[in-house]
Parts: sequence; C-alpha cells; structure tokens
Amino acid sequence: MSEQQVFVCAEPEGDCLPPNLENIIQQESLKWIFVGGKGGVGKTTTSCSLAIQLAKHRESVLLISTDPAHNLSDAFSQKFGKEATKVNGFTNLSAMEIDPSASMQDMVEGADSDAGGMGGMMQDLAFAIPGIDEAMGFAEVMKHVKSMQFSVIVFDTAPTGHTLRFLSFPTVLEKALSKLSTLSGRFGPMLNQVSSMMGGGVNTSEMFEKLESMRAVVTEVNTQFKNPDLTTFIPVMISEFLSLYETERLIQELTSYEIDVHCICVNQLLFPDSDTNCKHCKVRWSQQQRYLKEAYDLYGEDFHIVKMPLLSEEVRGPDSLKKFSEMLIHPYSPTKP
Repeated sequence: MSEQQVFVCAEPEGDCLPPNLENIIQQESLKWIFVGGKGGVGKTTTSCSLAIQLAKHRESVLLISTDPAHNLSDAFSQKFGKEATKVNGFTNLSAMEIDPSASMQDMVEGADSDAGGMGGMMQDLAFAIPGIDEAMGFAEVMKHVKSMQFSVIVFDTAPTGHTLRFLSFPTVLEKALSKLSTLSGRFGPMLNQVSSMMGGGVNTSEMFEKLESMRAVVTEVNTQFKNPDLTTFIPVMISEFLSLYETERLIQELTSYEIDVHCICVNQLLFPDSDTNCKHCKVRWSQQQRYLKEAYDLYGEDFHIVKMPLLSEEVRGPDSLKKFSEMLIHPYSPTKP
C-alpha cells in the first residue's frame, strides 16, 4: 500500500447522512441546542462555531456556558458574565456564563431578603432531597433564560457526567416540587401558625407559591426538552477509545431521557500529507481511523457525523472561530484548507 493510499481517510460503506450540521442550521423550529461530551474534546469551540453559523440564519442567538470552567471568554477573547452580552463583531449573537449552583444560592439569598428569612426554610426543604440544590439552581437559570427573547439558545455544557445531571434536573425537580406543592396544602397553615407562635416572620404560603411557579416553568421546559422539533443535543468527541465509549454512554442516556440526538462532531482529526515522514503522525492517524470507523459502524446510518481537523494554529477570537465554523457546514478537505 502506497503512502498516498495510507493517508486517504476511510469513508463509511453504504449510504450515510450528509457529514455536516446543515440540518441543525436549517431547522428553524429548534429553540434549545446542547453541545457536550468528555472534557477536552473541543465542546466550547464547537458550540461557539455552531452559534456563529446559527447567527447567519436566526434573528437572535444566545450562547450559554453552564460549565464552571467557563471557556467562552477565552474562546472569543472577550469577558462574559451572568448577563447576556453582545459578542464583538456580531449584531445578533450574545453570550453569557452561568453557574447553576451559584444561581441556587442567589435564589436563597433573595428569598431571605424578600420574605423575612424564608430562604432558610426553603433551603432546608429543598436540600432534604438529594441533588435538588443543583436542580433548583437549574430552574432559576431556565426561568431567567425564558424571560429573554432569543430565537435559539445554544448551551456549552460541562463534561458528560455534569451534563447528564443537568438534563435530568427537569424531571427530578418536577417530581420534587410536586411533592412540596402537596405538602403546602397539608401543612402550610400549620407552619404559618407555628411560625407566628414563635415570633417568626416566615410566610410559608409565599414560599410555596414561589415553588409552585417554579414547578410550572420546569414542567414546560421538561416538555420542550423532549420535543425533537424544539430541542436537540450534539455530542462532541475525539477519535479515541475513551471518548468513543463516553459518547456511546451519553447517547444511550439522552435516548432514555427522550432527548433528540442525531448529529456527532468528531474533533481534532489528523489529515497528514501523503509524503510525511512523521512516524508519530502515521501512528496517530492510524489509531484515529480505527475509532472513526467504529463510530461509523455504530452511528453512520442514523447520524450526521461531522469530521473537524486538528489545525496547526489555535482557534481563538471571532475571526478564527468564523473561519473554523464554516467547516461545520462545508466539510474540511486537506486539499482545500
């Protein structure tokens, strides 16, 4: 086998879906798009690139980082915080970096100031249910996001384990708040009376009303997340065993949550020159092709698999991201970089 043959990327056998994200861009009904995967596979670069392409077709796009590492600021070379901020160089693309657990703390502190110490009771009630603190933080985030008018929202999520918890929160929280709502009818008046006898200023009716309004938001979000016309998830991976394994687990979990997933982005692929003498490049390329073939065997018939190259320069800043984002739509060719 000649060197030229060695470095021709193996294509999947049989019919397969177009290797781009054009279907995502053109699906105007989409409201929520999640991008996630194992740590270090290029989720932020992918989500930023996707948001840039969406901004060409949508009236307004919001890019949100829910990863505590918050890499959006580094990617765009611009500081973002917990308020939506226009991305430099764009008129209809905004970005923000939020921490769901911090949002929960803000909610509790707000409850303390609004209802004379109500936050303490809310925190005790909420934290009695495992994982509910993060879930309520999620609800507060979604409540905030839903109040903003954007055509589509792209989530740059934390590594896989955190992301799966994040996506399971609506179901967990909906059940928990439903139980708390039931408790409000049975014990609300008694708690008010006890609080009054002890000289407390806690208005439990107001607390339960707040939880009930939160439950309504979460119920709506949960329904939307399970609607493929409104929500989809794009796993990002690199062509290695651990990343492929975690992507498989992620897709299985997403399916169990009834969340649509039909695109995969494979990052950091080598496209070495046919006359290269780099032994490391040859070995690495061969390994990547093996796991890329496995990805096609698993998902080639039902998924759009996008192959993104490992570039010699860093993808950072609006101009670099704009150029890189084109490859989500027009597949990279080593002869036409």
